[in-house]
Amino acid sequence: MTGQQPVVYTHGHQEAVLRSHRSRTAADSAAYLLPELRPGQVLLDIGCGPGTITADLAELVGPTGRVVAVDTSAEVLAQAAGYVAERGLVNVVFEVADVHRLPFRDGGFDVVHAHQVLQHVADPVTALREMRRVSAPGGVVAARDVDYASMTWFPEAPALDRWLELYERIARANGGEPDAGRRLLSWARAAGFAEVAAGASTWTYATPGQRAWWGGMWADRVTGTAIGRAAVERGLADRAELESIAAGWREWTAEDDGWFSMLHGEILARG
Repeated sequence: MTGQQPVVYTHGHQEAVLRSHRSRTAADSAAYLLPELRPGQVLLDIGCGPGTITADLAELVGPTGRVVAVDTSAEVLAQAAGYVAERGLVNVVFEVADVHRLPFRDGGFDVVHAHQVLQHVADPVTALREMRRVSAPGGVVAARDVDYASMTWFPEAPALDRWLELYERIARANGGEPDAGRRLLSWARAAGFAEVAAGASTWTYATPGQRAWWGGMWADRVTGTAIGRAAVERGLADRAELESIAAGWREWTAEDDGWFSMLHGEILARG
């Protein structure tokens, strides 16, 4: 690292968080990268979490290609390994690693991928330099991160306004940057990439089922994960306010016209 203190992972690894992460697929979270993939490639998946995107990527570079999946949590890696095994995939290996100091040789990977990682790290430019270092000549570094300030919803809900304010304060106090999506291009250029293609995509929750899942998940995260604990411990909110925010999320899920969307920045970087 570059002398900075390690960040605290804002979300934590409680079940309410992993429930969200396990829903992710390469199609909904890495569509911008898929045209770059082909069988036989060696791919590094940074911050792989419970492994659902990892498994999809492994299928796309298999059977002759392989994936190295890393995360900072050995417990989460064990879950990912179990999931990949259930999918019948044998071309994935797992390793605990810090993106600021990747334990791999220069130029070892055709593709380096990080989904929702750079918003949580102490030094995203250093992280991207490491991703660049381990990418092969002609290879690609792909990163996608949400931009919390872009989140928008209908109808108006003061509880959700307060939720977003609290989340951004907690994330920055933890050493991260919750509005990472808009910064990816700048960070990649600062990291020395010769070519950066920047874009964006969205997640939207508007059907009754989508609202119930998204709103219910955040109601649980507000009160039952590291986010809620941090809010109380730092004097930003008390338990009563967190319960009120959770109730606001549940009320939003019941709105027939309820709509929620967020933007994600994306980069494909080379050289």
